[in-house]
Amino acid sequence: MSTGNRVFTRRPPFDITLLKAYQQLPSANIADTMNRIAVLGNGIRLLSSPQKPIMAGYALTVKARAGDNLMLHAALDMATENDVIVVSNEGDRSRALMGEIMMTYACYCKKIAGIVLDGPIRDIEAISQMNFPVFATGSNPAGPFKEGPGEVNSPIAVGGVAVCPGDLIVGDADGVIVVPLSDAATLLDKAQEYSRFDAAKVAAAKNGTANRAWVRKSLDEKGVEFIDDLYR
Repeated sequence: MSTGNRVFTRRPPFDITLLKAYQQLPSANIADTMNRIAVLGNGIRLLSSPQKPIMAGYALTVKARAGDNLMLHAALDMATENDVIVVSNEGDRSRALMGEIMMTYACYCKKIAGIVLDGPIRDIEAISQMNFPVFATGSNPAGPFKEGPGEVNSPIAVGGVAVCPGDLIVGDADGVIVVPLSDAATLLDKAQEYSRFDAAKVAAAKNGTANRAWVRKSLDEKGVEFIDDLYR
């Protein structure tokens, strides 16, 4: 087996019902349910204009050499409509991994759920207007190489978070989170309950019924000193 230069064609089986449920949940609510440690960092953010507020799909992972997108092309040919292609790029920012042509193919021909890149894109003016979820670190006019090596559907690390093939990827305007496939079913009920709880807190903040007593209680417990006579 040629480690570092291979394509795995199979992933764990998907649950479409589970996927549809996660498509209704904001990334922040899921992240809070996961103790706030599953969020992709390194400046990966939404750069396009999808009509649907929440992207959800199963990870088709790509381990690319810095600034090279050969394995990304291989993954794109394999991808289906419920996939989110997630690309590890060794933290490189010197070259764009995708541009308008590849994004157009991914959106209109392959109809995949979205793209998450640990690196830049180019043709930002066109991509920023696309009705297709594109998460990346920014833009760079320099294009990629197509030499390899790399891997498709092997474990990767993106934005400080481990991503395995078939993990559930959820993204919105706040960013992207990773739900391990083994946890997705049990986490769903908690995430749905937390989402309802969060919505109630928003409503209370709006109508003036929010209970803010916890703030003073926490300050007192931490020994914060309140001084009234400094200015007279």
